[in-house]
Amino acid sequence: MYILGISCYYHDASAALLKDGAIVAAAAEERFTRKKHDISFPINAVNFCLKSQNITIKDIGHIGFYEKPFLKFERLLSQHLESFPWSLKTFLSSIPSWLNEKLRVPKIIRKKLGYTEGVIFVEHHLAHAASSFLVSPFEDAAILTVDGVGEWTTTAIGKGTGNDIELMKEIRFPHSLGLLYSTITAYLGFTVNNGEYKTMGLAAYGTMDKVQNPYYKRLRSILDLREDGSFRFDMGYFSYTYKDRMPSQKLIRLLDGPVRKPSEQVTQRHQDIAAAVQLVTEEVLLKILDYLHRETKSENLVVAGGVALNSVFNGKILRNTRFKRLWIQPDAGDGGTSLGVASYIYHSLLGNKRSFRFQDACLGPSFSAAEIKKFLDGNAIRYRECKDEKELIGTAADLIFNNRVIGWFQGGMEWGPRALGARSILSNPCNPKMKEILNVKVKHRERFRPFAPVVCIDDAPKFFDCDMPIPEPADFMLMVYPIKKEWQKKMPAVTHVDGSGRLQTVRSFQNPRFYDLIKEFGRLSGIPILINTSFNIRGEPIVCTPYDAYKCMMGTGIDYLFMDRFLIKRDDNPQDRWDSEIVAGD
Repeated sequence: MYILGISCYYHDASAALLKDGAIVAAAAEERFTRKKHDISFPINAVNFCLKSQNITIKDIGHIGFYEKPFLKFERLLSQHLESFPWSLKTFLSSIPSWLNEKLRVPKIIRKKLGYTEGVIFVEHHLAHAASSFLVSPFEDAAILTVDGVGEWTTTAIGKGTGNDIELMKEIRFPHSLGLLYSTITAYLGFTVNNGEYKTMGLAAYGTMDKVQNPYYKRLRSILDLREDGSFRFDMGYFSYTYKDRMPSQKLIRLLDGPVRKPSEQVTQRHQDIAAAVQLVTEEVLLKILDYLHRETKSENLVVAGGVALNSVFNGKILRNTRFKRLWIQPDAGDGGTSLGVASYIYHSLLGNKRSFRFQDACLGPSFSAAEIKKFLDGNAIRYRECKDEKELIGTAADLIFNNRVIGWFQGGMEWGPRALGARSILSNPCNPKMKEILNVKVKHRERFRPFAPVVCIDDAPKFFDCDMPIPEPADFMLMVYPIKKEWQKKMPAVTHVDGSGRLQTVRSFQNPRFYDLIKEFGRLSGIPILINTSFNIRGEPIVCTPYDAYKCMMGTGIDYLFMDRFLIKRDDNPQDRWDSEIVAGD
């Protein structure tokens, strides 16, 4: 039986396809349209999922949608009526999308896909919970979901047992930990729903001490936090209930100055404010988890929702709570809810036994050597073909060791916001200049942004002060851990200002070629770790196709590109024709 899950019309539209309960294909719409965080109906992602299995829409048993639009519209009407007349402008601007798309999902699915059966709607936070628990290695687990807002829910706790999920308690809009983080993100001059990870990275430059950071005390003062982890905010400090801007004037006064413009310098004050919101977020989450453990008595925890992408906090969970095992799937935000609704239908509604365990995130489009060669030859791109695996791995490792920046395009595209060794940019972590080279010449992004270290699972304990056994979310770059002091100066390009690294671990069965490359670099350098950053530039989605990869290389400072067994050197190809003359192909 095939079940299709769909998420769209808010941010990070996606589609996921299950076959007999196993995930066989999943992708975000942005990767096809090249529009970052594309919210539109994921027609390209759906078509990819169907094509991957050589099926049509007639083969789909059920289609699920990741939230209940009428319930969400009820909340929208309620919040705008409560804030009238200040909310009139934003209410009027939002109505067309509701009338044209968001309230017409079944009709749109029938029209765009030719699907004639009914659509199953699952509440947003239930889809989040299912996206993590039902594909986890656990038969029972405590569940925490935290994001900006679903229909009404912003935070939920519950328990998963077998096929069943029970969400026991919730916190409702407008009180939202995710929206607090987004509000501070907006105040710091970053884009909401895109720049929260910048706030997280910037926090390490601030004062991470509750006593010494004055902004922690101020942010904490607007929050009523109870012993069970429930909370309420003084909503006078927020304007997101009635405006298209999130910080109110009262919050601006509390934080000693106006919203930072993107062109303005980041100061110590901004760094301390980022640290403060991280501290407050961690304090609230730990309270919730302490209560959740008392209620469920489970040693296992699964987390989902956009806040589950806060890898700094994730690395602290097992050390600061009584949970012993942790699971987070790689697309924990709204993009992952398409997987959640499909899994919920198959397991919880239809009652089919769970047999699938999520271990490999490479669920997106892949391209054969023949397809890549056709693209290269068809565009007269100069390349060299490696004769075997040993030559490919040896050449790539040698180039990285000699401080070349390489694009790495192999196998199926990753599911989720992180590049995990299929659509990655790789470089030498031992070069103290490499962080600046990547930020300025390749990624075109802020200099304070850290880069992630990737290491084979068996080598990780030597270099990182990590939980043992290492939680599987580390495979998806979802855990930040301290780098052991004796190694920090030896790999400065992946050591953040606070001595930490956003760890990615690799297991040989997941990506044997990537695993072998890391090992080979270790034989050359003595440190079996690479810089792994997403294969894209600032403001663009991660690359999907050979065309995307080649275009990205030629528009940046990437020196070499490995696509399957083909090696393309940037300097061997004309710089003035890649944009206007290169044809993407099929």
